[in-house]
Amino acid sequence: MAAAPLLSLSSLLSISTISPSRPRSTLPSTVRSAPLRLRAEGGNIDLLGDFGARDPFPAEIESNFADKVQGNVSTEHKILIPNASALSLAQMHCAPLADIRHPLSLDDAKKLLFKVVGWKLVDEEDGLKLEGVWKVRDEKCGEELINRIKSKVESTGHLPLLCFEAPNLVRTRLWTSSVGGLSLNDFIVAAKIDEIKVSDLQPRLRVWA
Repeated sequence: MAAAPLLSLSSLLSISTISPSRPRSTLPSTVRSAPLRLRAEGGNIDLLGDFGARDPFPAEIESNFADKVQGNVSTEHKILIPNASALSLAQMHCAPLADIRHPLSLDDAKKLLFKVVGWKLVDEEDGLKLEGVWKVRDEKCGEELINRIKSKVESTGHLPLLCFEAPNLVRTRLWTSSVGGLSLNDFIVAAKIDEIKVSDLQPRLRVWA
């Protein structure tokens, strides 16, 4: 049985430099380069910004992963920095209801869903809603979480529907009833709720000996 031919590292590098071809894309160039954007109603605010590369995690740096990566010297690397308005919905203020005339479309709501953690869209007869669910240890922890949420978002003037479901679930829903669906206000409040500490209220993990 014939042995498979061996390629040295220098051979592989020479092949890479001789053939710097790039994979073809089936999308038109206008589609590939178009940034994902979402505009606020009545304004020109980019809520999502441009998605680009991220910085490596400390564990990745310690592993010296870059020493094991071989690429083409002609490859173009571009890091797109999000706009300041796209960095955190939690830093934004809710708009007066009088300024909100139309609900967000399903596509816009799906894009904003990337800006909050652990929430999902619920489509009901009276419009889209934003729902978050937390598992807590017991009813006392559930009441404490509800109080923390109320305290966090009370100043926004846009309060969610909160309820404790036995034995250990806290469910909250957000929507803007005046427009029959979701508005940016709902996602702003959801982002503020995401900042609440909940680890001390959740069930403790079992440790097996």
